[in-house]
This record gives sequence, structure tokens and C-alpha cells, in this order.
Amino acid sequence: MAELTAGPVRRTPFVVRYPSVLIFLACLGLFTLGVTILSEGFGIGVISTSFVKTLGKTLCLCLVALAMDLVWGYCGILSLGHMAFFGMGGYAIGMWLMYERTRLIVVESLAAGGLPPTPEEVSSGIAGQIFGVVGASEFPPIWAFAHSLPLQLAAVVLAPGLLALVFGWLAFRSRVTGVYLSILTQAMTLALSLYLFQNDSGLRGNNGLSGLQNLPGLESTSQAIVSVWFLWASALALGLGYVLATWMVSGKFGSVLRGIRDDEARVRFLGYPVEAFKLFVFTVSAVLAGIAGAIYYPQAGIINPAELAPIASIYLAVWVAIGGRGRLYGAVIGAAFVSLLSTWFTGGQAPDLNIAGYRIQWVDWWTVLLGLSFVAVTLFAPKGIGGLFDALAARRNPNRHGRDLGPGHGSLREKEADA
Repeated sequence: MAELTAGPVRRTPFVVRYPSVLIFLACLGLFTLGVTILSEGFGIGVISTSFVKTLGKTLCLCLVALAMDLVWGYCGILSLGHMAFFGMGGYAIGMWLMYERTRLIVVESLAAGGLPPTPEEVSSGIAGQIFGVVGASEFPPIWAFAHSLPLQLAAVVLAPGLLALVFGWLAFRSRVTGVYLSILTQAMTLALSLYLFQNDSGLRGNNGLSGLQNLPGLESTSQAIVSVWFLWASALALGLGYVLATWMVSGKFGSVLRGIRDDEARVRFLGYPVEAFKLFVFTVSAVLAGIAGAIYYPQAGIINPAELAPIASIYLAVWVAIGGRGRLYGAVIGAAFVSLLSTWFTGGQAPDLNIAGYRIQWVDWWTVLLGLSFVAVTLFAPKGIGGLFDALAARRNPNRHGRDLGPGHGSLREKEADA
């Protein structure tokens, strides 16, 4: 009997196994290129600078929605605190932007006196400019590394990541699940928001950090060009985040996550470290949210504690639900759809309605419409907008004639099964 020798098993490349990644990246690239060509900074000026910023911020919201879908749609953790991680990333980069911009102003002002300023004079001047609004004149300890861009960029990742790691470890090891875990995440967000509202928090209390749209050293560069730069950064972050998320939810790791979502007790019985899986996904999603916030707020120009309020995280869950949780592209679609629609309704572009003598102003009624949309999607379209793609695709059963019936190499073939 001839000896059979099996050759090396070749793994199909990731992008071939998941062509949706290439489709998503291609659409994102074409969108970014189109906006760039139509922008005022690098193109023909059809799209205004303010709308380019809106599109860039929308891509950042898509990234944080993607992070939310990782923990909720694939792992079954309804987190109502992810906008806290989003805000932490914004505060981390905002501290450097405000410090460096103020430093340049103070140095230029002191240099006009004729004598070169001392480091103590510069530091005192910066502190007075930044914290004078809250009645302080010294840097709090939290600003110890605000002068260093690399350290603040590291804080964009480490601050939300460490908070998620500590919070997740305490919650998951206690096996808190379901609505109780959602309440805990919401309480975490509320506590952080209330702390930041205090003037002695070190982050200017209710005033927040402002002037973030002015990049230090690039004051002569127009906002039309800067807005396109941030659009590119937002698109790059979203593209890389989508690839990372797709890789995480694919293969065995993704199957375990879905198993935890559907029946956590059974997955634990099979010997998988459920808490470790949940903690890893929760931490990674928090880091993605922090990166999204770090790119979002320089485009918004200001960040204050109201951005971290629990209602913001609830809105995030609504976006993912409308887009279709458990589908990465659904989360992106939901965030983009609701964000742009919100801009249209609340920006005064949607015409008011007169019904039986009552005037409906969408600026006031938009949240009601959003809530009704969430209820309608939950009742009548639980798969969300992303589910429409499944219907339009008109999926049919694959043609397996002469092919393996199973995923493994050498699985039972159809003609053998009929024998």
C-alpha cells in the first residue's frame, strides 16, 4: 500500500477569506479621495471646510461605534460607558494642544519685553493663561507630561486602556453580567463626568479644553487644509480599526466570543477562560474608542465634561442597534447615518413642519425621532440597516458539488455522503 504524504496546508490569506474587508477599505478610500477632491483645501471647493470637519468627525464616531459593536454585538457586553473612553482620548491629546499653543503665545509675549524669559516665567505664564479661568495659577499633577507630545499620545492609549482593564477585571472576575454590568459601566461614566465638572479636577471643570483646532506651529496653515489632514487621519484610523476588528471576530477567537455572547456558561464549562476573553475585548475596544476621541476633538475644537455624560454612551448603543449589531459594517453604517442625519436636523437645514397649527422644530424633536427609530428598529428590523444588505444580496445555498462538506481539508465529500 503506497504511503500517503500530505503536503503543507496552505492558509488562505485573510483578505481572501474576508473580501468584505477589501470592499470596505475600497469604499472608504474612494470616499476620502472624493471629499479631498471636492474640498476647499485641496480640491475645487464644492464641499465647505465645516462640512469636511463634520465628515471627519463622523468617521471618528464610526470608529467608536465599531469598538462598541466588538463588545456588544460579538461578546454580549452592553457597555454604557464607552464614550468615557472616547472623552479620555480627547482630553489626553487636548492637554498637549492647549499647553503647546499657550506656550507659543506666552513666549512670544514675554520676548517682546527685551529680555529672554526664564523657564519659571514661561511655566507661570502658561499656567496662568490656562487655569486663570478657574482661579488657579499652577499646573496640577495631571499636567506633568502635557509638554511632551509622545507621552500624551501614549496617554491616549494607556489612559482608557488601563481604566478598562481595571474596571473589567473587577467586574468580570465577580461575574457581573447583563443589566447589572450595564448599570456599572454607566455609573463609571457618570462618576468620571461629575469629577471632571469640578474646578479642582485639573482639567478646567465645566470650561473644558478649548482652541484645540489650532495646531501649534501651524497657525499660518488654513483650516481648510487642516480639516482635510484630519479627514485623512480619521479615515486611516477607521480603516485600521476595521481590519483589526475583523481579524478579532474571525477564526476560533471570534467563535469563542460569539459563544460567550450566546451561552457564557457553556463556554466556561468547555474550559475556556471566559473572563480573560471578555477583558481582552473590553480593553481593546476602549483603546479604539480613545484613539477615536483623540482625532475627533481637535476637529470639534473643544471638549468638556458634558461630552462624557451617560446619555452620550446611550446614543452610541442606539447607533449600533440601528446599524445592526453583530455586523461590523452595520455599526459603521449606523453611526454614519445617525450622525449625518442629526447634523441635518439639528443644524437648521431640515424644514419645520406645521401640523394642525402646531409647529414642529426638529432641533427640539430630533431626540424624539431618534428614540422612535430605535424602538421601530428593535421591533420590526432587529438586524438593523446592515440586515438590508443580507436581503439585497439574495443569498443562496452554496454549490458544493464535488467539494468538501466541512471546513477542514479532506472533509466528507457529497458523493461519499450519498454512498
